[in-house]
Amino acid sequence: MPEADKADVRGIDKAAILLMSLGEEEASEILRHMGPKEVQSVGTAMSGVANVGRDKVESVLDAFLNLLTNQTSLGIGSNDYIRSVLVKALGEEKASGVIDRILLGGNSQGLESLKWMDPKAVAEIIRLEHPQIVAIVLSYLEPDQAALVLAALPARTRSDIVMRIATMEGIQPSAIRELDQIMENHFSSDSNIKSASVGGTKTAAEILNFIDSSLESEIMDSVRESDNDLGDEISELMFVFDDLIDVDDRGIQTLLRDISTDTLVLALKGADGKLKQKILKNMSQRAAQMLSEDMDAKGPVKVSDVEAAQKEILAVARQKEADSEISLGGGSGEAMI
Repeated sequence: MPEADKADVRGIDKAAILLMSLGEEEASEILRHMGPKEVQSVGTAMSGVANVGRDKVESVLDAFLNLLTNQTSLGIGSNDYIRSVLVKALGEEKASGVIDRILLGGNSQGLESLKWMDPKAVAEIIRLEHPQIVAIVLSYLEPDQAALVLAALPARTRSDIVMRIATMEGIQPSAIRELDQIMENHFSSDSNIKSASVGGTKTAAEILNFIDSSLESEIMDSVRESDNDLGDEISELMFVFDDLIDVDDRGIQTLLRDISTDTLVLALKGADGKLKQKILKNMSQRAAQMLSEDMDAKGPVKVSDVEAAQKEILAVARQKEADSEISLGGGSGEAMI
């Protein structure tokens, strides 16, 4: 198989080809050990696999077998080995939370089951619990899911919950026991969760990044009324649409491949002039001209529609950063208008 063809196969596509080559039973057994987002990513890749040549399948299988052959049993299962592998794979910052959950025993059946549930269902389960318990649960969920759960909770509790998330440095054993009991009541889980490092201003910022703009402003205003310094800390860690100016040209080009013209037109109606120019210069001359014409022809648009389009693009950007396709700059914390 030519080297160029091999380079065209992404890691996620290799996983899809491998699973489809194994058969239903073996593939389902592997998927059972994956998290919700991993299953979704691999499942999407599997649905897109078509007309894969025999050479490509054999190349993927050979690579997998070579990987297994080169593995040794030395260090497998030790905490140092697990920590080293996760840090190399995810980076120190992203790996820290995963390491805590694995090595500190925080990956309980009850909490894990929440990740597979509809956000509104999760909100219904925890809405009457103590705000500290709610904060712990939201800190454990993925930011996008946590944002939907937060939006579904009573408005009067949201800012309090965000402040608790932002000031959380770890989970106290008493809170863990209480949460464990709640999960046991709902899911008949008897797992024993130990202390784990979750929460903090970064977690709060990540959750707010995914929440509706009007709710985001409402929550942040309330947080600042209670603790202005904490509100500023959270804002500085948030990534807003105009912060895309800090993404390099290659990253912008990668991002634009997955954004529809209609969404881009709406989003740029409320964007900074410098960001508009950066977007346009990373398009072909013809595409940039057509986009400019579409923006002029669009006329006045609702602020809510602009914010929704910007949120959609930011969601794609964050996913591409998570997939190591692009690198996002630091948030400016400036308010959206």
